[in-house]
Amino acid sequence: MSMSTSAFRAVTLRRLPLAALLSLAFAGASQAQSLQDIYEMAKGYDAAYLGARSQYQANLAKADQGKAQLLPTVGLSAGATRSERTQNPEITGATPSNYSYTTQTAGLNASQPLYRPANLAAYRQSQKGLEQAAATLNQAEQDLIVRVSQAYFDVLTAQDSLTFVQAQKAAVAEQLASAKRNFEVGTATITDTREAQARFDLVTALEIAADNDLRVKSVALELLVGKAGLKPQKLKTGSTMPAADAQSVDSWIAQSEQAHPAIQLARVGLDVAKLETEKAMAGHKPTVDLTLGYNAQKNINGTSVSVIPTNNIYPAGASQINIASAGITFNLPLFAGNAVQNRIRETTALEEKARLDLEGAQRQVAQATRTAYLGLQSGLGQVKAYEAAEASSQVALDANKLGYQVGVRINIDVLNSQSQLYQTKRDLAKARYDVLVGQLKLRQAAGVLKAQDLQSINALLAP
Repeated sequence: MSMSTSAFRAVTLRRLPLAALLSLAFAGASQAQSLQDIYEMAKGYDAAYLGARSQYQANLAKADQGKAQLLPTVGLSAGATRSERTQNPEITGATPSNYSYTTQTAGLNASQPLYRPANLAAYRQSQKGLEQAAATLNQAEQDLIVRVSQAYFDVLTAQDSLTFVQAQKAAVAEQLASAKRNFEVGTATITDTREAQARFDLVTALEIAADNDLRVKSVALELLVGKAGLKPQKLKTGSTMPAADAQSVDSWIAQSEQAHPAIQLARVGLDVAKLETEKAMAGHKPTVDLTLGYNAQKNINGTSVSVIPTNNIYPAGASQINIASAGITFNLPLFAGNAVQNRIRETTALEEKARLDLEGAQRQVAQATRTAYLGLQSGLGQVKAYEAAEASSQVALDANKLGYQVGVRINIDVLNSQSQLYQTKRDLAKARYDVLVGQLKLRQAAGVLKAQDLQSINALLAP
């Protein structure tokens, strides 16, 4: 006798111990993720952030390369040459002398720069590269925090919108059923039914759009972390928005002058441009190097001028010369076809450009900080206004329902009140999320955003 799949599954579950049943139950429902959890997942997946981190590692290695130009260089060399010497007596008038000989050489040579201003400027540029690498990585991390937070709350906004639309649809459906009953008993006209039906059809269309928007926002969040089936934690019921920071907008702008990565990059870029001018000017300056060497040359059987016979002086038919040397090399450029002068003109113009880039970055950051500050203040005001509007809309809906029942209000009044209430609820929920993201954007605009700033938002989420 065959057993159905459902029956087999039921028998199997009955045979499992209680602990296993509980583990299956909890495994079936995926756990919701907090904003901090999703951010940590994004750090290990987001291509833009990982690319910035790889660039940071590359810049660290590049900075060490600049130090090499100030350190000594040491080289070991060795070689062997086999030569065949033939002397033509008809041309030289000498005695014929044909023989082969081998020359072996080996040497150890070192050089230490003593005065090379261009190398010193290049080294200082490489150290500035460390500051650029740190600022670039910091900027990428702050950007990731804002992108993840925006995507996170976009999903929550879409979820709330869908929930409120579905609640509005249920309320309209109830009003439609009431209008139909009243029409059947003759206490209302067909107009009430048609108005309710039109509003029901409109809310159904809004529900489809809200559901699609939720799917799109969820996909956008999943692309940031590389994981499907995410369930962001929602705000706790009755949670209060954090109070506005007591700092003035001028204080935020002052912070951005020192901390914002874009300004730091521009400031370091100006320093690098100045050092590039120093390198160009070094083309007119002398260079001094210390050189050390130890070289050996061994001649077997002869040299280019004579044969080495085997005797008491050269018992092996070979001779060896060892030379140890130490010296100072001085080099002063006199003329290079005006290349140095033209290079100085080029770097001076680039230095001026870097200075203007710094001014532009300061202005842009100040404007972005001011915009973020005003946006946050406006958002906090909107939350308070929407909270008052929600309470007023609820009172208006209750009054219209009562007036409809006693005949002083018509059906369209109730439908409009319902639409106003749920629209206000959606706007309030979005305003709350915008305030939370706006706080992060303000800190990003000032350049002081850290991953720890997500903890205060996490405290408002329901686990």
